[in-house]
Amino acid sequence: MPKVEPTSLPFDEAIRFFRGKTNVPTETWRDLQKEQHDRAFVVAGATKAELLADMRAAVDKAIAEGTTLEAFRKDFDQVVAKHGWEFKGAPAWRSRVIYETNVRTAYAAGRYAQMTEPAFLERNPYWEWRHGDSRHPRPQHLAWNGMILPASDPFWVARYPPCDWGCQCSVFALSQGAIDRQGLQVLSKPPKPLAGPGPGEVLPGVGEGWDYAPGASVRQHLVPQVLDKAKELPSAIRADLVKEIEAFLKETAR
Repeated sequence: MPKVEPTSLPFDEAIRFFRGKTNVPTETWRDLQKEQHDRAFVVAGATKAELLADMRAAVDKAIAEGTTLEAFRKDFDQVVAKHGWEFKGAPAWRSRVIYETNVRTAYAAGRYAQMTEPAFLERNPYWEWRHGDSRHPRPQHLAWNGMILPASDPFWVARYPPCDWGCQCSVFALSQGAIDRQGLQVLSKPPKPLAGPGPGEVLPGVGEGWDYAPGASVRQHLVPQVLDKAKELPSAIRADLVKEIEAFLKETAR
């Protein structure tokens, strides 16, 4: 029986994030970087429009229907055969990279949209890093497991998982009540990294091109900080501010 993971469960925000992208032909994975992937669907080496469109349809199916990697590989093989695509790497490796990168970033972007929804964020102002079930865990990611910081902390701007190829880590939102009930500790600042950036990293634990939060625009990054400052305002004014932010985000998401 196939393993069911959180990222295999479809939800509207993840689907909407992926379907908001535009197909962009590219030669290499470095052609587009970081936030550019929020609005562009790319497959390195896929330069023909028809090939890219068919590959996108296969990925869309995986995200919208929660299909497995094995099912996606069948669609991948059909697309490759149809277009005679000569790609780099072994089929099993290449199909896994395309599947996992798109499914996990869509899931992360969808969760980001949910957790930064103003009313939800006000009730759940803390984020916890949870390490994924990896056969070969990254030491820095494992060290961050269980780390809780305010959602407004700058740490999350460049270290919101996935933070590298194959990263299975995730972020969970917590309320003050949950913190108190479970006796958890909220850090005032991130712990020092285990070491400096390693090969292929731009920050400790963060691979090249992964130092961004999938799905987060510049203005969305400001929402946690604004709500954090709003805690000092009278309740009526704070409630009005939350409503205004909600209306703004709904308008910009259309």
